[in-house]
Amino acid sequence: MRLTATHINYYHICHRKLWLSMNGINMEHSSNTVAEGKLLHEASYPQRLERYSEIEIEGSKIDFYDAKNKVIHELKRSDKMEAAHEWQLKYYIMLLDQNGVEGVTGVLEYPKLRETKSIQLSEADKMYLQLVIGHVNEIAASEICPPLLHAKICKSCSYFDFCYSGE
Repeated sequence: MRLTATHINYYHICHRKLWLSMNGINMEHSSNTVAEGKLLHEASYPQRLERYSEIEIEGSKIDFYDAKNKVIHELKRSDKMEAAHEWQLKYYIMLLDQNGVEGVTGVLEYPKLRETKSIQLSEADKMYLQLVIGHVNEIAASEICPPLLHAKICKSCSYFDFCYSGE
């Protein structure tokens, strides 16, 4: 399976979720949280659909790209997984850079919280992402699914029923 920015996000949240996703077990289609996120995208900034482009690059989909100002806008429901969101956005920036679009920045937006955060990609970030990509590929290639996290975040995960069905 092709590595996407979503996998970079999952890597920073749960290696089990990453492994399941990269091995073709996807639960996002039945998740209320994912559905709420899609609704947030459509309702928060309806004018963006007209002004900004949706781009798919190397399997990753960027919902809002302002080509004129070279800014990716990434919307999220909550800032609970902010570090994972930042790395997902940095991966998008790196993909564009690797494909000849230089000088791209990002804005991480939490409409419900009325907060935004500017994101840039440094050389150290690029090096870190290369390490993460290696780890993601190792996790995906493993014959063994990583163990459960047993964390608070599990209750709102789209994989919760799958992971905890035997308990």
